[in-house]
Amino acid sequence: MLRVIVGLAVVVAALLGLPGLTGIIVALSAAGIVISGLVGFCPACALVGRKLAKQTAK
Repeated sequence: MLRVIVGLAVVVAALLGLPGLTGIIVALSAAGIVISGLVGFCPACALVGRKLAKQTAK
């Protein structure tokens, strides 16, 4: 849940505070963080072998 909230805050801050293409790129990157928080899967974590608590309890 924290990842979603922080991601949304970064999207808003980027669109309001950064000019032009830079703001759009940062906002799109933060949107990826929001989506990974909603889905519950982090590709970067999977690359380093980290498992979610739900997956290790099985």
